[in-house]
Amino acid sequence: MSALSVNHLLGIKYLNTEDIKLIFETADHFKEVINRPIKKVPSLRDITIANLFFENSTRTKLSFELAEKRLSADVINFSASQSSVKKGETLIDTVNNILAMKVDMVVMRHPNPGASVFLSQHVNARIINAGDGAHEHPTQALLDSYSIREHLGEVAGKKVAIVGDILHSRVALSNIFALKLQGAEVMVCGPKTLLPKYIANLGVKVETNLEKALQWCDVANMLRVQNERMEVNYFPSTREYTQQYGVTTNLLNKLDKQITIMHPGPINRGVEITSEVADSDQAIILNQVENGVAIRMAIIYLLASKIKQ
Repeated sequence: MSALSVNHLLGIKYLNTEDIKLIFETADHFKEVINRPIKKVPSLRDITIANLFFENSTRTKLSFELAEKRLSADVINFSASQSSVKKGETLIDTVNNILAMKVDMVVMRHPNPGASVFLSQHVNARIINAGDGAHEHPTQALLDSYSIREHLGEVAGKKVAIVGDILHSRVALSNIFALKLQGAEVMVCGPKTLLPKYIANLGVKVETNLEKALQWCDVANMLRVQNERMEVNYFPSTREYTQQYGVTTNLLNKLDKQITIMHPGPINRGVEITSEVADSDQAIILNQVENGVAIRMAIIYLLASKIKQ
């Protein structure tokens, strides 16, 4: 079996096309596993994985934990809110204490951009970035691309619009890197205040009119407004944002084609997307959730195989 070119999953920008292909092929295998009556394989019986979440997370944390248990790994869950970090302990001290318990792999979400890269340089374990600030969220981008591949046959040549709060979104940045690497065309769409100043330098189209973006794309990936990262108001009101950037059935019916709707979750129903659209046949949101487990199983398995070498 071929191997990943990296020893950690720190961000999409460290991967190449062969890495992505290998992750997807491995995920295909694990997707079959999780749809069997017995959903477990003994692949990682001798591997211990620590989930370190310094920021709140429900879906990503559950998805990683399920992926680890499906692979028969031993799992330690660590929540910063109940830890010695609150008493002033440093990140490296915290992690080294966990590694002293003979942990092989660390899945970490952290509010600071670059935290996972920093950690990979200072500790002797495989690191998976489960989101670092507004920087990257590589596993989400991989499961999004995998879901497009599954639904539309391939990612290359597809037109994908990422809509919403691009400025504060680690999902947007990782998706741009992943989609471009696989040969898709990418457009970002949102209010000017929520579009980073130099976003066009990443080789993406920029649009502020939602209807034009939807008319252009094959797939619309809808992002929520990240109020928790905002220190000032970036638009007058939620109602006005919804009028300009909320996807409704009426808006989709105006298009001269059917597009695929995605959302990384959690969904703010009635803000960036109506319940009617989220629950429609055009949306593949629940497929993304299922694919998240298969993709994370693939990544954990491929990185663990490097530990054993």
